[in-house]
Amino acid sequence: MNENLFDGININKENTHVPSGAISSNEEAAKYDDAIRNAGGIDIQLLGLGINGHVGFNEPNTPFESITSIVDLTESTIEANSRFFQSKDEVPTQAISMGLQSIMNAKKVILIATGENKAEAVKHLVEGPVSTE
Repeated sequence: MNENLFDGININKENTHVPSGAISSNEEAAKYDDAIRNAGGIDIQLLGLGINGHVGFNEPNTPFESITSIVDLTESTIEANSRFFQSKDEVPTQAISMGLQSIMNAKKVILIATGENKAEAVKHLVEGPVSTE
């Protein structure tokens, strides 16, 4: 996040907080939510929308009550992230993600979706899932 966002904008990095990819347990992840509460909450939550509709790394059907935790990534998310690695075999199958409840506790949430490959996910986000009946 520093390299891809914070280095390019006028922001005090001491006011930015991203969960560490080194967190290896849900107990450690819960400390991130505790730190947010102790800091007075989140002013602005900036998130991306995945091609399958995941928000952050909360895959579709994640319970709304979820808090920061270690999550399993779907095959489509692994495939989408393979562009950042030499081979798909190097892509992590798990990630740390702020849960939906943790995200929605923010004062403001900004959700960004870019690229034509996200069009269907945005459509479902706005209109709701398409019925198969």
